[in-house]
Amino acid sequence: MKTLPHELPDDPAQLKQMLLELQQTLAEKDALIAEQNAQIHELLAQYHAKLSKEFAQKSEKLPGAGEVFNEAETELDAEQIDTLDAQDKALLAESPTFDKSSSQPKRQPLPAELPRVEVIVDIDEDNKYCDCCQGPLHQMGQSDSETLEFVPAHIKVIKTIRPKYACRQCEQQGIEVAIKTASMPATPIPKSMATPSLLSHIITCKYQFGLPLYRQETLFADIGVTLNRKTMSSWMIRCADLLEPLYQRLKVSLLEQDVIHADETPLKVLKADKLTSYMWLYCCGDDAPKGNTNIVLYDYHNSRAGQCAVDFLAGFSGYLQVDGYQAYAQTDATLVACLAHIRRKFIEAKGNNKKAGKADVALKLIGKLYGIEQQIKGKSAEDKYAIRQQKSKIIVDELYQWLLQHQDKIPPKMALGKAILYALNQFEKFRRYLDDGRLTIDNNRAERAIKPFVIGRKAWLFSNTPRGARASAILYSLIETAKANNLIVHEYIAKCLQGLAETSSEVESLLPWNIKQR
Repeated sequence: MKTLPHELPDDPAQLKQMLLELQQTLAEKDALIAEQNAQIHELLAQYHAKLSKEFAQKSEKLPGAGEVFNEAETELDAEQIDTLDAQDKALLAESPTFDKSSSQPKRQPLPAELPRVEVIVDIDEDNKYCDCCQGPLHQMGQSDSETLEFVPAHIKVIKTIRPKYACRQCEQQGIEVAIKTASMPATPIPKSMATPSLLSHIITCKYQFGLPLYRQETLFADIGVTLNRKTMSSWMIRCADLLEPLYQRLKVSLLEQDVIHADETPLKVLKADKLTSYMWLYCCGDDAPKGNTNIVLYDYHNSRAGQCAVDFLAGFSGYLQVDGYQAYAQTDATLVACLAHIRRKFIEAKGNNKKAGKADVALKLIGKLYGIEQQIKGKSAEDKYAIRQQKSKIIVDELYQWLLQHQDKIPPKMALGKAILYALNQFEKFRRYLDDGRLTIDNNRAERAIKPFVIGRKAWLFSNTPRGARASAILYSLIETAKANNLIVHEYIAKCLQGLAETSSEVESLLPWNIKQR
C-alpha cells in the first residue's frame, strides 16, 4: 500500500526502521526475480537442448578438435583469453595438417579372388573396314572395365544317405541280426534341418545387420522355403546354449586383461520381472586388431544394480574405464572416468549459442587434450605416458583450476553449473589416464562396441523372455568379438557351431586369435 508523505512519522528512528524494512523487501524481490530469471534461462536451455537432440547434428566433434592450436579468443574476455593461450605456440609446430586431396574418394579395384565372366562387346563385321580407304581394320588393343553383378542367395538341400548293413547268414539261420550303419554327423541342433551355415546366416542377419526374424521369415518365403519365426527363435536359443562354453572362455581371457571398458544400455524384456532390463557390456583392446587381445562381451540382467558389475568382474582388480555411473564403484577395479562424457555436458551447456562463452574455454582445453591424443595415436604405452606427462598434464591442471575458479560463480542449476559440477566430481578418476599409457582418454571404446546393439534394438524393439535376452547377449558377444578381430563373422560363427557340436569341451581352437591358424 502506498504511504503518503504526511503519513510518515517524524521520529528518525522509525524512519530508519522503515527504510531498512524497505531495503530488505527490495532485496527479497531482487533475489526472487534473479531466481525466476535463472529458472527461465534454465528452461530455455533445456528447450534448446531438446531441439538440438532431436533435430540438430548429433556429432560431438568440435571444429578443430583434432588440432592442438585452434582458438576463438577474438570473442572472449581477458580472463578467458589468458586461460586459452597457454602453450599454443609450443603446440602449433606439432599440429597435424589436413591434406584435402586425401579426402577425395577413389574407386578401389575389385577383389582378384572373385569369379569373373568375360563379356566381349565388339563392333559389327561390316564396320571392320576403314571409312577412308575401305581397307580391313586390325585389332590394336582393347579397353577393359569391370562391374559387379549380384547373384541372389540360393539354398540347397543336403541329403545325407547312410547305407545299412546286415548279415545274410544270420538271417538264414534265424539268429537276431545286428544292423550296422554309420553314425549321423554331428550337427549344432540334432534332428533339425538347420546346418551351421543356415544358423550362422540367421544369427548374423539378426544380430549383425539388425534384421528381425519376422522379416527373415518373409525372405525365406520369397525363395520357396517355409521357416517359422518361432522355429528360428528356438534355434537362436539353442545355438546360444551351444556357444556358451566359448563365451565363458572369452570371459576368462577378458578378466585377465589389465584394462577393461564397461557400459550399459536399457533393454525391454516383456516376460521379465521388470519391463526395463539392462544389457551390460565389457570389452578390451582396440576397435581393430593390432596384436592386442580384442574381446567384446555382453551380459544381460533384469537390473541396473551395481551387483551386476560386481558379479561379472569378480576377481578383476585392474583399470576399469567407465562413465559417471556410480554402480561401478562397488567393484574392486580402479575406475578411470571418461573425458567424452565431461565434454558432452559442456556441449549441452553451450547449446546453439554461436558466440564464444565460458563453456568454450573448457571445450577448447578439452580439444587440446584430444589433439595430443591424435598425435600419439599408434605409439607405445611408454611413449604415450611420457608425452602425456610432458604436454597433457599441464592442460589437465589448467582445466581443473578453471573449474575450481568458476564453481561458485555459476549457479549449480544452470547447464554450465551442472557441467562444472559433473566435471569436478569425475576429475580425480579422469586424470588417472595420465598415469598409464595403456589407458585411453575416454570410454569411447565401450560406446562404439555397444552401438551395434543399440542400433539393432531399434529394429527388433524388445526381447520376449529373459532366456531370449541371455541368448542375445551371447550371440552379440561372439559377433562383435569376431568383428573386433577382423574375422568374417558368418564363417566364424559357422565354424564355432560345427566345432562345438563335434566336441563341446574343445574351445581353445575356436578363440578368435587361434581360429586364424586352423
